[in-house]
Amino acid sequence: MRRGTFLPESIPAKIQGSETPSASASTPSFDSFCFLGHQMKTTNRFKRVAKPRSPVPAIEPEDNCRVGTSQRSKTTRLRAKPKPQLQPQPRLDASLLSVFSFGKLEILPPHFFQIDALDLAPRLLGKFLRRDDVVLQITEVEAYRPNDSACHGRFGITARTAPVFGPGGHAYVYLCYGLHIMLNIVADKEGAGAAVLIRSCAPISGLDVIQQRRGQKTEKPVLLTGPGKVGQALGLSTEWSNHPLYTPGGLEVLDGPKPESILVGPRVGIDYALPEHVNALWRFAIAGTPWISAPKNTLSPPLQ
Repeated sequence: MRRGTFLPESIPAKIQGSETPSASASTPSFDSFCFLGHQMKTTNRFKRVAKPRSPVPAIEPEDNCRVGTSQRSKTTRLRAKPKPQLQPQPRLDASLLSVFSFGKLEILPPHFFQIDALDLAPRLLGKFLRRDDVVLQITEVEAYRPNDSACHGRFGITARTAPVFGPGGHAYVYLCYGLHIMLNIVADKEGAGAAVLIRSCAPISGLDVIQQRRGQKTEKPVLLTGPGKVGQALGLSTEWSNHPLYTPGGLEVLDGPKPESILVGPRVGIDYALPEHVNALWRFAIAGTPWISAPKNTLSPPLQ
């Protein structure tokens, strides 16, 4: 049969589904036939019947956290772990802010520093480091005592370590691995050979300068959690070593609030030291602050 010559009147009655033509056989309805272009097909023979789809299950909130799967994928779903809720960064309260704005926070006197490094370290938490417009709050420290196999004083007095043997209250700044400027505050009496390393701080003012010196446009703790980052944020060099921190101008240590609670743990990166010094809990940090360097899981509340 050629296309275009087929007439509706010639359709057999069997195609209609009955032996005798219906009354309307001369005018077939669209219920019986479907015209596609020039070709006519019967609906009951050629009509595609869509298979019923199973209903899509409702997506639970946790189903949105997957790795490389579609919504209806049957592969194993991995649920994202909730991020731990961190405490807000420590900032000055209203009373301290008004005092600090007028430069009335006191510079700590020399006798504040001239005590055992193990006593000085926790007392430095919450205090402020100020150099010009940059102010940092000390959040993490480590103590290094005389006869400590991890202390630089174990080498005796050299051109590099001479400030460690000076009176408490001076800066001891050295270059670590040829990259990082490390700030220490000398402790104890002259000749003792002890200091406290400033491991981490929180920014209080001068954030733009801090970010520029660090080369990072962030306000997250990564900006100042680590001793090398603190030295860089303050713009220090080894020329600051032996600088008196209790004199106005330059780099100063200012009084600040005492933390409500602290954490203690072993010091970081001193595997070369004797076991009793490696395991000593001479690392201190403010509890509840995110401005603490890694590892954090070694810190815990002190035993009562």
